[in-house]
Amino acid sequence: MNRRAIKLVENGVLESAKRTIEIEKRGLEALEQALDNGLAGPFTRAIEVIGDISGRVIVTGVGKSGHIGAKLAATFASTGTPAFFVHAAEANHGDLGMIARDDVVLAISKGGESAELKSIISFTRRFSIPLIALTCGERSSLATAADIVLLVPNEQEACPNGLAPTTSTLMQLALGDALAVALLEARGFTATDFHVFHPGGKLGASLTHVADIMHTGERLPLVAKGTPMPEAITVLSRKHFGCVGVLDEEGRLCGIVTEGDMARNLTRNLAELAVDDIMTKTPKTVKPTILATAALALLNQHSIGALIVVDDDSRPVGLVHFHDLLRIGVA
Repeated sequence: MNRRAIKLVENGVLESAKRTIEIEKRGLEALEQALDNGLAGPFTRAIEVIGDISGRVIVTGVGKSGHIGAKLAATFASTGTPAFFVHAAEANHGDLGMIARDDVVLAISKGGESAELKSIISFTRRFSIPLIALTCGERSSLATAADIVLLVPNEQEACPNGLAPTTSTLMQLALGDALAVALLEARGFTATDFHVFHPGGKLGASLTHVADIMHTGERLPLVAKGTPMPEAITVLSRKHFGCVGVLDEEGRLCGIVTEGDMARNLTRNLAELAVDDIMTKTPKTVKPTILATAALALLNQHSIGALIVVDDDSRPVGLVHFHDLLRIGVA
């Protein structure tokens, strides 16, 4: 550890960190108490207004409040409430045209007197666009003009000089998240809906259905009941899944032959056998509607490498392999 780092530790950085968290925690507690009192009505009305619009939530702000606003717009959009962020300063240079009459504007400002907000405030008043203010400034220009005021308690900032927005931005973020979550719960927004907006990454992978990744059509390793083993081995080798599904006369899955089955029957003359002689007659299968994570659990539970996907009549419609789950990041 260098001397400068040692000096920082000696000067009590850990105590400073704990003090910051304690101050910000008090801010969140004050916000929670406000929701039991004067903030309850405006919060409920904000949910009703946002829930009733046919347009989008336009989140705006400047400085640190703008950064919070950008994050909240992304949270709204990803949880079923169409939204985007308009920087208040850019609104003065043409971005007002992004706001439509069927939208609602959520303006975030600690003091409520940011000069950059004046154009957006005037625009919403001129065209009767609902304006929700998220501010500490109860008598500010923003609060006075707004249809709904989400009044955030004016608590101590964690910054020792009382200058850097810390507690105030945390409360803005928390109240905005509370709006987004209350809206998604009111709409009955599900994990499946969430996946529509999050197709990538680990989250997207965990919400992927088998139907989204399964192999279909000519890729499926299928043979008819009674097929000689040499022919089945050819299909198995060509398809590269380590197994072949066996179909009965009506096209339903009645068995499966895996490389493991073949290995266990090496002492027999496979050339003289048919798939019926060595197949597993109760193969593990899945429906296309189950989550990929559930398919992985089944593969692990039974120590197998692939699952044939069947419809309600036990007819094969696909195949999912362990490598498919690796590819999307589930395994």
